[in-house]
Amino acid sequence: MKPDKMAHFMDHPLRTQLNNELHARPFPKLKVGTTAVYLAVRRSSDPAERQTDRSHLIALLDHYGAPKPEPGATHYEGPVGQHHLKWEQHTEFATYTFFLEKLSERPFDPAEFDVFPSHWQAALPSARVSSAILRIMPRPETEAEIGDHLRNWFVAESLAAATVLDASAVIATDFRIDPAGHMRFAIFADPDAGRRRVGRIVQRLCDIEVYKSMSMLGFAMVKDFGPELNALDAKLGELTGAMRGKGEGVEETLHALLDVSVELEQLTAQTSYRFAATKAYEAIVNERVEVLRETRFMGRQGFYEFMMRRYEPAMRTVASSRDRLQAMSARAVRAADLLRTRVDVERSAQNQAILESMDRRSDLQLRLQRTVEGLSVVAVSYYAVSLLSYMIAPAAMPLGLSTTVLSALVTVPVVLLVWIFLRRLRHDDS
Repeated sequence: MKPDKMAHFMDHPLRTQLNNELHARPFPKLKVGTTAVYLAVRRSSDPAERQTDRSHLIALLDHYGAPKPEPGATHYEGPVGQHHLKWEQHTEFATYTFFLEKLSERPFDPAEFDVFPSHWQAALPSARVSSAILRIMPRPETEAEIGDHLRNWFVAESLAAATVLDASAVIATDFRIDPAGHMRFAIFADPDAGRRRVGRIVQRLCDIEVYKSMSMLGFAMVKDFGPELNALDAKLGELTGAMRGKGEGVEETLHALLDVSVELEQLTAQTSYRFAATKAYEAIVNERVEVLRETRFMGRQGFYEFMMRRYEPAMRTVASSRDRLQAMSARAVRAADLLRTRVDVERSAQNQAILESMDRRSDLQLRLQRTVEGLSVVAVSYYAVSLLSYMIAPAAMPLGLSTTVLSALVTVPVVLLVWIFLRRLRHDDS
């Protein structure tokens, strides 16, 4: 019997789902002469609120009469009215991108955001973290024409422009919020640039913008708790310096150190998520800039140079604050351990002194006991000899001895017997 040529393996329950996730968010395919309207809204990281993002997406789709996403979907893409919508849900935010296959007469016209209905915007439960208009235009024949557009549309002091993806396009922005509240990105693409390549450029610019904005939340957090961290650092320094004293108030210092450690641990718990998220977002921003493969355009700073001069210092501040918080926590723990050791040593010395004092008292008690025993032998012997003298007095005359002599003769045996009796009695008690 020939074996079946089709192998029947048992798949992992998540195999297909995980594999499809790698292909679930493809780059958009865009032609030159398109406008992208981008919105990113942030909510809390509570998983229970993820349904809120989907509900608001459905409200937007209902406004346009568009099909609804599948239950539990974290991304959506499809035609919405005369336009095309791409929606993505992330851990902390959700993004909406409308693609309009036209260019407005007025560059970066705020009216292009009218694709989001006013009533829908008013009901939006999440806060806007970023919004941008990306204008995808045919590349002019001369660089001078591009330069004229850049001077008219952007602030020269912070303008970043570069040729990207093997000179297939020129991108530019000033990373500033315009009077209408939006970022502006200009993309001058070659007419023969593929639609997928243009889509990759747009997607990467959107990623740079939103992840830059999200990572800057870590910088804002650092600025907020900076004074508290400085106060704890000063207090920790004072307590550490107080450890060099003669030992007065050591336990009070230890309790104060433990209080500082608790405050630092609370601060670490409150900031650990934001620190980790900021680090991840920074890595994504740097990766997105790198894959653009930019080259200098008209001698202007590129995206990498802008990030290095403006963005990286903020991220280094976040990283240094994270390291400082960790170092302070470690310092507080080490100081508390050292002080606790010092307290234990001092207590051991005190216990040793108490034991020595108890030993001296035991010696004194033993000496006193022996003295009392000696006195007891004398006293008991005295009374025993006295009683015995009365008993043997009648025998003194027949023996031709005086009473005094007879008492002297019995004193030594009586004392010896009393001593033996008391000694045995003490041994039996012990």
